[in-house]
Amino acid sequence: MEKIIEEALSGHVGETGGLITGLRHVQERCGFVPSDTVRIAAELFNISQAEVRGVISFYADFRDKKPGENHVRLCVAEACQSVGARAIKADLEQRFATKMGTTDESGFITIEPVYCLGLCSCAPAAEVNGKLIARVDGQRIADEVAS
Repeated sequence: MEKIIEEALSGHVGETGGLITGLRHVQERCGFVPSDTVRIAAELFNISQAEVRGVISFYADFRDKKPGENHVRLCVAEACQSVGARAIKADLEQRFATKMGTTDESGFITIEPVYCLGLCSCAPAAEVNGKLIARVDGQRIADEVAS
């Protein structure tokens, strides 16, 4: 795992925004940002581990655990809440028998809250396995997961 992390990061040392790009590559390769990444990135970029942790914790897209086979991110910001996101959240939790912010026991699905997907004008919004969906409802999400 350390070799994968180092390879993903090392090509971005010295680049503007290189740490973020490198962390994205780590997540693409591993499915998440393993804890060893903090130490390795700090060494490669010659910064403190606290600075690396700060970047990872600041950006909501970085995760410290591998998501389920299906990854649903539901916008829970005010614009989406005002047009039904709370009901969609309840529907998803019942439909997939897991709580928001968790992965079900089988590893089939992860449902995460997110506070903006940039689709406020056509809310409610979700992202299912990397695909953005506007004017979403629980059934549309279930259909995407099934496809």
